[in-house]
Amino acid sequence: MPFIKIWIHTVWATKERQPYLLKEIRQQVFQHILENSRAKGIHVDHINGHTDHIHCLVSMDADQNIATIMNLLKGESSFWINRNILTKTKFGWQDEYFAVSVSRSQIETVRKYIQNQDIHHKKKTFQQEYDEFIKKYGFDIIVKG
Repeated sequence: MPFIKIWIHTVWATKERQPYLLKEIRQQVFQHILENSRAKGIHVDHINGHTDHIHCLVSMDADQNIATIMNLLKGESSFWINRNILTKTKFGWQDEYFAVSVSRSQIETVRKYIQNQDIHHKKKTFQQEYDEFIKKYGFDIIVKG
């Protein structure tokens, strides 16, 4: 059996960045994603977000890949939100997502960043945060290309 520990910080947004994740349903959605991830063998270490996006810190196993993890988390949670009529209109996630590896030395920093989303987004919008991530991790070359 291989011993593998790969940490990934993932971020994904609601369809058209609509503020669907209101405070009254947000924790319910996060709890459901945690329960679903456990059932699917996905280790979500931390989850939090704001009205229009979610951050997860995920520890991947040897037989997992990012695309499958994201498909399982996003697809099932969207279905569950709609089945339980948690939003006034049909809920959906954007197709794109952000995922970067996290070194072991930065795990606690990322956990704190994820935990403090409400405080963080009093100072900057998700678009500002997104633009910073794109630049910080070198995705601006891909986006402009």
